[in-house]
Amino acid sequence: MRFMTTPDNAADTPAEAADDTASTATEAPSPAATDDTSRVATSVAAQTWETAAVDPQYRAAVVDLLGALAYGELAAFERLAEDAKLAPTLSDKAELAKMASAEFHHFEQLRARLTAVGVDATQAMEPFVAALDGFHRQTAPSDWLEGLVKAYVGDSIASDFYREVAARLDSDTRSLVLGVLDDTGHASFAIEKVRAAIDAEPRLGGRLALWARRLMGEALSQSQRVVAERDALSTMLVGGVADGFDLAEVGRMFSRITEAHTKRMAALGLAA
Repeated sequence: MRFMTTPDNAADTPAEAADDTASTATEAPSPAATDDTSRVATSVAAQTWETAAVDPQYRAAVVDLLGALAYGELAAFERLAEDAKLAPTLSDKAELAKMASAEFHHFEQLRARLTAVGVDATQAMEPFVAALDGFHRQTAPSDWLEGLVKAYVGDSIASDFYREVAARLDSDTRSLVLGVLDDTGHASFAIEKVRAAIDAEPRLGGRLALWARRLMGEALSQSQRVVAERDALSTMLVGGVADGFDLAEVGRMFSRITEAHTKRMAALGLAA
């Protein structure tokens, strides 16, 4: 899973998050809300890195963002390599190895960008190591199918979040972030394998659905911890740095992420 950061005022539990997002999703958006979400080309989004980075707090927030994403990509590479050991066939092993290679290439791109802007990549990643490693310890898959669901669900939630944030970034950083979020092929691979397994043994569906819910809850819990400790990144998300999210937009953002998660669960043949 790539690391997903959330504001420290987000729901404390998965149930609270689900309740909040469900109520938001059923309300008709106001004209003001529609205007906010469609206003993508903000002043910072129209700038290059060189001009936007003049603001030291914006620069610090982007360094944090790239550091978190870089360690997430490195961890994704390691996890996919481990998952390959659980693969039931040689072709499955080869497919996961290919995906792992793509994740490492994404890591190299992020490391290169951090180096280019004068930041040590290791230092940029370090603040996020404990939380992401903690997430992986708490959500170690017990078998091949749980590993597939974890990679698909966890990576997708994180990718949705980073795409939301990317709309508020300078053009150079936005292009990099969107590029490293390209699907490595894991989505279609996971859907095919999980659905086939459930078709063959329907009782697996309940266990995997519970597992996916746990993954989402753990991801939110760990990410809240990190963002609470990173002032520049937190300020960027809830407003106050350049064109960061305001609190109302944070709520709408998580509604969109939750809706996308529900659709992905359905694609897997699982109940959200």
